[in-house]
Amino acid sequence: MSCPHLPDGFDATDPDLLQSRIPFPEFAQLRRTAPVWWCPQPRGVTGFDDEGYWAVTRHADVKYVSTHPELFSSTENTAIIRFNEHITRDQIEVQKLIMINMDPPQHTRVRQIVQRGFTPRAIRNLESALRARARTIVEEAKRNAGADHADGGGDGSFDFVTQVAVELPLQAIAELIGVPQEDRSRIFDWSNKMIGYDDPEYAITEEIGAEAAMELIGYSMNMAAARKECPAGDIVSQLVAAEGQGNLSSDEFGFFVLLLAVAGNETTRNAISHGMHAFLTHPDQWELFKRERPATAAEEIVRWATPVVSFQRTATQDTELGGQKIRRGDRIGLFYSSANNDPEVFGNPEDFDITRDPNPHLGFGGGGPHFCLGKSLAINEIELIFNALADVLPDLTLVGEPRRLRAAWLNGIKELRVRVPG
Repeated sequence: MSCPHLPDGFDATDPDLLQSRIPFPEFAQLRRTAPVWWCPQPRGVTGFDDEGYWAVTRHADVKYVSTHPELFSSTENTAIIRFNEHITRDQIEVQKLIMINMDPPQHTRVRQIVQRGFTPRAIRNLESALRARARTIVEEAKRNAGADHADGGGDGSFDFVTQVAVELPLQAIAELIGVPQEDRSRIFDWSNKMIGYDDPEYAITEEIGAEAAMELIGYSMNMAAARKECPAGDIVSQLVAAEGQGNLSSDEFGFFVLLLAVAGNETTRNAISHGMHAFLTHPDQWELFKRERPATAAEEIVRWATPVVSFQRTATQDTELGGQKIRRGDRIGLFYSSANNDPEVFGNPEDFDITRDPNPHLGFGGGGPHFCLGKSLAINEIELIFNALADVLPDLTLVGEPRRLRAAWLNGIKELRVRVPG
């Protein structure tokens, strides 16, 4: 294969780069010329004591790594590909208590317990409540925009992220695990602090992020302890009651809720935000959705958004991938944003096509033990919120381009201003 012609210092985990754009042209070049490419980094700049990682950009290779945990570990350096340079190794080690950073058999045990909360029956039981919540969220956004018009001082515009996109994922998590709805803003605040340390607008340090994580874990552990003392017949009780009989300890439950706050909240929120932006910049697709409501739309929204740009694995032994010799201990970056635009798998991947079928995207992971446990819930939330938007706010228009989050591995939107016609 030929050498890729990339900008000097190109690194797809650079938060300054991801704040401005997803590097699709560079990903396309890497897929063609060096699908497993060594990305050099200054030692310690990402929190890891090494000199870089292997960037994996093809769909087939991302899937291969994802489905071979015996060769590629999530535990050794965690699944997070880039931390702040000031993080200590001890702080990284603590994160191994989160399920996404576990390998089998520990991961298998925890996942088997946790998936009780994500059975088809559990998701179906949530659906009617979430449908009503989705409708209420959108109607309230419309009402607030209308009041803005009526006051005469506004133009009927509002921030779609904070008024619409954040709400249903938070309420779904609260509904799922029994967090009182009045506490959902605390979870929103904690999760923002945990993932916002790369964005100077939030003025969040690693220390603030760590404090937020501990506050969320403490809140969750208290909830678990209360359910052990007095089981309530809810999912929390199922997960933690009778510890030692196939249930989570209080601290395991705390770290599970921390994972939900990011994996089940931030990702779905960003999928919804990117989906709205995609519809408003592809009005033919919005008209099609409003008219036909195709069942394939939510999957295409996730492919298009790919809320997690990348995770990482660490080689457990010397191996080979994409023609490259990988050494034991090397980090491997799995670039889902690239895999989901691989023309070997997707026809016209640059098109936002809500009728795309089949759609074997990797927006929920590449299969294997870490395939997203909450996929059904996320798809359900996306379908419900866009159905409510099509019914209640069918004529939204875009006010300006989205303001992107400065982050190393999330495709985040901080603000997306839209307008309701006066």
